[in-house]
Amino acid sequence: YPSGNLAIIVVREKNHLVCIVQEDKPSKAEIQAVFMSSGRSTCYHPHGAVWINMNIQGGQYLDQAGSRVRRWIWPNSVTSPGPHVPLSPIFISLNQHVGVRILGQDKITVSFLAMGQQAKFNVGTKVQVSEVGQLPPPARLGEDELLLLACRVRILWLFDRLRGCLNFPSNEQRDKIKPPAYLIRQTLKILQLCTTSDISNELRSRVRAIVNT
Repeated sequence: YPSGNLAIIVVREKNHLVCIVQEDKPSKAEIQAVFMSSGRSTCYHPHGAVWINMNIQGGQYLDQAGSRVRRWIWPNSVTSPGPHVPLSPIFISLNQHVGVRILGQDKITVSFLAMGQQAKFNVGTKVQVSEVGQLPPPARLGEDELLLLACRVRILWLFDRLRGCLNFPSNEQRDKIKPPAYLIRQTLKILQLCTTSDISNELRSRVRAIVNT
């Protein structure tokens, strides 16, 4: 970045290349996107929630609340279940210097622009149909498991609230205390699972109600 902070890293992990985009911070910089040559990639909203998630079968685009905005299947994923929804071109800005353009499975570009200069990284990959045909069916999270996870997170929130009541009897004091970061992360993960799992709308509403009570 113009600040001197590291923006994009490309490393080799075994037989795959990994491209990582970091936010513009001198230390403890959060990861804003990860692209793997194996076909798996994830982009994150500024607050950390998943924005775009892709694999060798297709991908999905989520809003900041974790709700699915769109979903698509790559043209060569002939064995993927459900309707074959084509990809509409996507362009997002991870920050004021780094953007991501998705035009196809092998046409995914990370663009870096600063001080009148531009660099582009092609992070897309092409998977042969024969390889897709060998994929095992995607694992699905059972309804009972999802409800148990939601209840567990809710219980943790209640314990944290109880601990706050014991340490700070005054409501005004308790309201100033921020919830633990791990609880926020676990809550966001449960809400993300509700979006990405193949479950009924009724169950999705029940899980969200448990977590958000």
